[in-house]
Amino acid sequence: MTKLFATGCTGYIGGDALYAIAHAHPEYDITCLVRNSDKGAVIAAEYPKIRLVYGDLDSSELLEEEAKKADVVCHFANADHEGAAIALIKGLVSHPSSGPAYYIHTSGTGILTFGDVERQTFGEASEKIYNDYENVSEVTSLPDAASHRNVDKIVLKAAAEHGEEVKIAIVCPPTIYGQGRGPGNKRSLQVPELCRATIEKGHGIQVGAGKAYWTEVHIHDLSDVYLKLVEAAVADGGPATWGVEGYYFAENGEFAWGDVAKWVAHAAYKQGYIQEDKVERYEFEAANNVSDMGGRLWGANSRPRAVRARKLLSWTPKGKSLKDEVPETVSVEAKKMGKGHAAVAAGDA
Repeated sequence: MTKLFATGCTGYIGGDALYAIAHAHPEYDITCLVRNSDKGAVIAAEYPKIRLVYGDLDSSELLEEEAKKADVVCHFANADHEGAAIALIKGLVSHPSSGPAYYIHTSGTGILTFGDVERQTFGEASEKIYNDYENVSEVTSLPDAASHRNVDKIVLKAAAEHGEEVKIAIVCPPTIYGQGRGPGNKRSLQVPELCRATIEKGHGIQVGAGKAYWTEVHIHDLSDVYLKLVEAAVADGGPATWGVEGYYFAENGEFAWGDVAKWVAHAAYKQGYIQEDKVERYEFEAANNVSDMGGRLWGANSRPRAVRARKLLSWTPKGKSLKDEVPETVSVEAKKMGKGHAAVAAGDA
């Protein structure tokens, strides 16, 4: 029986991936790390067969012990926590089975925004596109200052030094959207925050000229990448690439942030949450004041191409586009803010 250990399963990414994996393979013996009994209760309510262990990403001995017992580890939690990655890899390297163990790590395409950060150019288009197949070495050797790079380096170093004991893959998702199916957080960050801020300010928000590009993936399609990698691991590695070149961008198309600002403003206006269908320009610091790291989240460029998952895993995204999902995201955020249609009609919103 395949033993899988996972972190971050009450989070947005991990919760939805757990849904995909557990429903596709009820025969797996799954253990999840949870911080407390409240977090454990929401998982137990939906997955009574899943084993729970209590701790956090600083619980190094526990992470090492559970990873050592697992055939596959999926790390869906904080991509910037060095200690957790070190402990999980240490446990996997000492996996007692005759065959290798497998580690699926979560990073993020914020790693590609370093150029805009260095130049302090936000809202302007960049021509630089990264490919996870033909030129993957360019992705795995980014500058140390890049977001998530500190932990990516730890994982890639382990892939180079311990490739026989543990097979490693890094999943690097872009802007994720759609309602999650997990037992905890069902909300993404970038677009929901833009929707919230738009409703709060009464107009769309565009960083600089709004020309910065990012890529998108529906949460269900992202979970399918994790599912296919887990299935490949169980099949002795399957068709997947593991090791220093096992890097997977999970994108399904590209957009400009200025366009997203327009989509959000239009949907908010049409639903009666703002009075005018307009977008206003915000500079970097002003956007940061509206939402934590808003200037970077809505103003930097991140232009990956997901070739590897399509080519090797036959990954075929099926979810709605970000543009089509925006009206629902606006509605969900408005309700969270207490701005239902009745309040809008009464002029209280």
